[in-house]
Amino acid sequence: MKFGRRSTLLAFAVLGFAATLPASALQGTKYSAAALAEAQKAGKPILVEISAPWCPTCKAQKPILSRLLSSDKFKSFVSLDMDFDTQKDDLKALKAQMQSTLIVYKGTTEVGRSAGDTNPATIEALLAKAL
Repeated sequence: MKFGRRSTLLAFAVLGFAATLPASALQGTKYSAAALAEAQKAGKPILVEISAPWCPTCKAQKPILSRLLSSDKFKSFVSLDMDFDTQKDDLKALKAQMQSTLIVYKGTTEVGRSAGDTNPATIEALLAKAL
Protein backbone atom coordinates (compact mmCIF):
# COMPACT_ATOMS: atom_id res chain seq x y z
CA MET A 1 0.00 0.00 0.00
CA LYS A 2 1.39 3.38 -0.99
CA PHE A 3 0.90 6.48 1.10
CA GLY A 4 1.01 9.91 -0.43
CA ARG A 5 2.93 12.79 1.09
CA ARG A 6 -0.25 14.37 2.44
CA SER A 7 -1.39 11.13 4.14
CA THR A 8 2.03 10.62 5.68
CA LEU A 9 2.16 14.17 7.04
CA LEU A 10 -1.35 13.86 8.43
CA ALA A 11 -0.46 10.60 10.18
CA PHE A 12 2.62 12.19 11.78
CA ALA A 13 0.60 15.21 12.87
CA VAL A 14 -2.02 13.02 14.55
CA LEU A 15 0.63 10.90 16.26
CA GLY A 16 2.50 13.99 17.38
CA PHE A 17 -0.65 15.50 18.87
CA ALA A 18 -1.50 12.27 20.69
CA ALA A 19 2.01 12.12 22.13
CA THR A 20 1.55 15.57 23.71
CA LEU A 21 -1.59 14.53 25.61
CA PRO A 22 -1.28 13.23 29.15
CA ALA A 23 -1.71 9.48 29.36
CA SER A 24 -4.96 9.89 31.27
CA ALA A 25 -6.46 11.88 28.39
CA LEU A 26 -6.04 8.88 26.17
CA GLN A 27 -8.16 5.77 26.54
CA GLY A 28 -7.61 4.01 29.85
CA THR A 29 -5.89 0.68 30.29
CA LYS A 30 -7.99 -2.44 29.79
CA TYR A 31 -9.14 -3.76 33.15
CA SER A 32 -7.58 -6.89 34.56
CA ALA A 33 -7.35 -8.10 38.13
CA ALA A 34 -3.56 -7.84 37.81
CA ALA A 35 -3.71 -4.20 36.62
CA LEU A 36 -6.03 -3.33 39.51
CA ALA A 37 -3.76 -5.07 42.02
CA GLU A 38 -0.69 -3.30 40.64
CA ALA A 39 -2.32 0.13 40.90
CA GLN A 40 -3.59 -0.69 44.39
CA LYS A 41 -0.14 -1.83 45.50
CA ALA A 42 1.27 1.49 44.28
CA GLY A 43 -1.34 3.31 46.39
CA LYS A 44 -2.73 5.19 43.41
CA PRO A 45 -6.24 6.56 43.06
CA ILE A 46 -8.07 4.27 40.64
CA LEU A 47 -11.13 4.55 38.43
CA VAL A 48 -12.71 1.39 37.04
CA GLU A 49 -15.04 2.39 34.22
CA ILE A 50 -17.49 -0.32 33.15
CA SER A 51 -18.94 0.43 29.75
CA ALA A 52 -20.42 -1.07 26.61
CA PRO A 53 -20.03 0.30 23.08
CA TRP A 54 -23.81 0.33 22.56
CA CYS A 55 -24.57 2.22 25.80
CA PRO A 56 -25.66 5.88 25.34
CA THR A 57 -25.00 6.67 29.01
CA CYS A 58 -21.45 5.31 28.70
CA LYS A 59 -20.92 7.48 25.63
CA ALA A 60 -22.10 10.52 27.60
CA GLN A 61 -19.70 9.68 30.47
CA LYS A 62 -16.60 9.37 28.25
CA PRO A 63 -16.02 13.10 27.50
CA ILE A 64 -16.74 14.01 31.13
CA LEU A 65 -14.21 11.47 32.39
CA SER A 66 -11.68 12.46 29.74
CA ARG A 67 -11.91 16.12 30.77
CA LEU A 68 -11.67 15.34 34.48
CA LEU A 69 -8.83 12.81 34.20
CA SER A 70 -6.78 15.18 32.07
CA SER A 71 -7.08 17.96 34.66
CA ASP A 72 -4.26 18.60 37.14
CA LYS A 73 -6.50 17.61 40.04
CA PHE A 74 -7.03 14.05 38.79
CA LYS A 75 -3.88 13.43 36.72
CA SER A 76 -2.59 10.85 39.22
CA PHE A 77 -5.52 8.50 38.57
CA VAL A 78 -5.10 5.10 37.01
CA SER A 79 -8.06 4.54 34.70
CA LEU A 80 -9.06 0.94 33.97
CA ASP A 81 -11.71 0.21 31.34
CA MET A 82 -13.87 -2.88 31.67
CA ASP A 83 -16.06 -4.11 28.82
CA PHE A 84 -19.52 -4.99 30.12
CA ASP A 85 -20.19 -7.47 27.31
CA THR A 86 -16.98 -9.50 27.41
CA GLN A 87 -15.62 -9.36 30.97
CA LYS A 88 -18.46 -11.06 32.88
CA ASP A 89 -16.19 -12.82 35.40
CA ASP A 90 -14.54 -9.49 36.26
CA LEU A 91 -17.97 -7.88 36.66
CA LYS A 92 -18.96 -10.57 39.15
CA ALA A 93 -15.69 -10.17 41.05
CA LEU A 94 -16.37 -6.45 41.50
CA LYS A 95 -20.09 -7.04 42.19
CA ALA A 96 -21.05 -4.75 39.32
CA GLN A 97 -24.36 -5.37 37.63
CA MET A 98 -24.63 -2.84 34.84
CA GLN A 99 -22.76 -0.86 32.25
CA SER A 100 -22.08 2.85 32.96
CA THR A 101 -20.78 1.88 36.41
CA LEU A 102 -17.87 3.87 37.83
CA ILE A 103 -15.93 2.41 40.77
CA VAL A 104 -13.31 4.48 42.58
CA TYR A 105 -10.54 3.16 44.83
CA LYS A 106 -8.08 4.88 47.11
CA GLY A 107 -5.36 2.27 47.17
CA THR A 108 -7.00 -1.01 48.14
CA THR A 109 -10.17 0.57 49.53
CA GLU A 110 -13.25 1.14 47.41
CA VAL A 111 -14.38 4.67 48.30
CA GLY A 112 -17.38 5.00 46.01
CA ARG A 113 -19.32 3.85 42.99
CA SER A 114 -22.10 5.11 40.79
CA ALA A 115 -24.15 3.75 37.92
CA GLY A 116 -25.78 5.72 35.15
CA ASP A 117 -24.45 9.10 36.29
CA THR A 118 -23.78 11.72 33.61
CA ASN A 119 -23.65 14.77 35.88
CA PRO A 120 -20.12 16.25 35.71
CA ALA A 121 -20.31 17.63 39.26
CA THR A 122 -21.27 14.34 40.88
CA ILE A 123 -18.73 12.39 38.81
CA GLU A 124 -16.06 14.87 39.91
CA ALA A 125 -17.17 14.45 43.54
CA LEU A 126 -16.92 10.67 43.15
CA LEU A 127 -13.36 10.90 41.82
CA ALA A 128 -12.39 13.34 44.57
CA LYS A 129 -13.14 10.68 47.19
CA ALA A 130 -9.99 8.83 46.09
CA LEU A 131 -7.63 11.78 46.55
